[in-house]
Amino acid sequence: MVFLKEEKVKFAHCDPAGIVFYPRYMEMLNELVEDWFEEALGLPFKDMHKGEGMPTIDLKVQFKSPSRLGDLLLKSLWVKNIGKSSVTYGFDFKNNEKIAVIGEATLVYVDNDGDGKIFSKPWSDTLRAKLEKYVNH
Repeated sequence: MVFLKEEKVKFAHCDPAGIVFYPRYMEMLNELVEDWFEEALGLPFKDMHKGEGMPTIDLKVQFKSPSRLGDLLLKSLWVKNIGKSSVTYGFDFKNNEKIAVIGEATLVYVDNDGDGKIFSKPWSDTLRAKLEKYVNH
């Protein structure tokens, strides 16, 4: 299964030449991840980020073609690997079937002990089962 969302390129995403400024793609990616956790996995960030968290520990990205003001991007996310407390996912953003951005990232599920020490937190069986639905075989 693949998690999909559409996003229209807005003025705020673009540089003076009218193309998406590359850091804005990372903001769009973060929004995709946040929507995936809330809509598909049932774990909204507003509930999770009361001690727990989901930091990105690795990110690889390739910019393949430009996107311009007004373009409609189809953002896709799928799971490549699930660890004890981590998940590596692949993603791409397509503009009219042409890949604009492609890559992968790894997140780690973390918690804290109340004294500021952060540690990785294993996935619950329920959350692991939901993640497994998005493994791209």
